[in-house]
Amino acid sequence: MDVTRRTDEQAARWSGASGHAWVEAQAVLDELLRPYEDLLVEAVSAERGGRVLDVGCGTGSTTLAVARRLGPAGHCVGIDISEPMITAARARVEREGTPASFIHADAQEHPFEPATFDTVISRFGVMFFNDSVRAFANLRRAARDGGELRCIAWRGPAENPFMTTAERAAAPFLPNLPARRPDQPGQFAFADRDRVQRILEESGWTGIDIRPIDVECTLPESELVPYFTRFGPVGQVLPEVDEQTRAQVVETVRAAFAPFVQGAEVRFTGACWFISAQA
Repeated sequence: MDVTRRTDEQAARWSGASGHAWVEAQAVLDELLRPYEDLLVEAVSAERGGRVLDVGCGTGSTTLAVARRLGPAGHCVGIDISEPMITAARARVEREGTPASFIHADAQEHPFEPATFDTVISRFGVMFFNDSVRAFANLRRAARDGGELRCIAWRGPAENPFMTTAERAAAPFLPNLPARRPDQPGQFAFADRDRVQRILEESGWTGIDIRPIDVECTLPESELVPYFTRFGPVGQVLPEVDEQTRAQVVETVRAAFAPFVQGAEVRFTGACWFISAQA
């Protein structure tokens, strides 16, 4: 499959059902991923006047959090391929009045002004590029010399059992579940630390540091079924099945999540990489 076609597929997915699902669940997902947002905000220099690029910004929670840290003399720009998510992000910044702005585009191809940003950040937004070396080279050009890269990406599926529970439990009922391939864009595309190192080296970044982090995450138990029926491989396939199959999937998958449920909360550990580099 050629890169252009894969890029078109990513754009269609994130501007279609997947993007709308994220917008509708934005408050729940923001809270679920808040610990990662806090790590990135802490990693951004608070020097006044700084310019930050947030790659794969989604509905803009991390972009706005960084913009608040920078203050009125700084500016944070979010970029995402998803039209509905960028629309939601723009509505948030208009309501809040924080110094941030958003670009609806593919960060792999977008013609950024060279040497514009002091820091490039991403919370789970860099694993979906169709040509990662090309994408990170483009981000390198957008960063000023000495600028910093700070990204968080998932480690492998074996270390993140919560993220694969739904598809493992639903597999007997959903034979057409999309397979996760480590060499293709997706949640676990950056699982291999050595591969991430090579991507950054080949795209011109230096001072590379890729360290594992384990982060405790919580989700209200009341949001568990909406979560696994809308996101991930199961969420992609479930709208296409009949009601009986759907009911079987929901019952089976909900039971499979029992080890993660503690009273009114769902708790799990997210195994990720914290990726740092210099331009």
